[in-house]
Amino acid sequence: MKILVINGPNLNLLGSREPDIYGKQDYAALLEKLDDFAKTHSITIDAYQSNSEGALIDKIQAAAGVYDGIVINPGAYTHYSYAILDALKAVNIPAVEVHLSHIAAREDFRHNSVTAAGCIGQISGLGFHSYFLAIVGLMSRSNEN
Repeated sequence: MKILVINGPNLNLLGSREPDIYGKQDYAALLEKLDDFAKTHSITIDAYQSNSEGALIDKIQAAAGVYDGIVINPGAYTHYSYAILDALKAVNIPAVEVHLSHIAAREDFRHNSVTAAGCIGQISGLGFHSYFLAIVGLMSRSNEN
């Protein structure tokens, strides 16, 4: 199984950006843990991060026919990017939206996700574990089909 993990704006600042909300581990630690998870579960995980909405859309579109699933943390684009939503719907790849923080318990504007409608599920509030649960969900779904 081949999974694409897409991280949106400001996730490259993990560890230094509001560590009380997003944790003290940096982006390199997330990538290392994803790599370890992939090796342990005999899958391929490719990770990508961009602060640019267009670059994220290009990456989603390029995933068609290459990946079996997408795990996406759209960052702030979660709340207003209909373009990312449309890209997720267009590629016909099961995707799971993840968030490190519990977005429903934060500021009102973070409660609504427009991008989740292009995903088969959403996991939030569990830090790095949100990513691993999303991947397990995609793996389980793949085994059911």
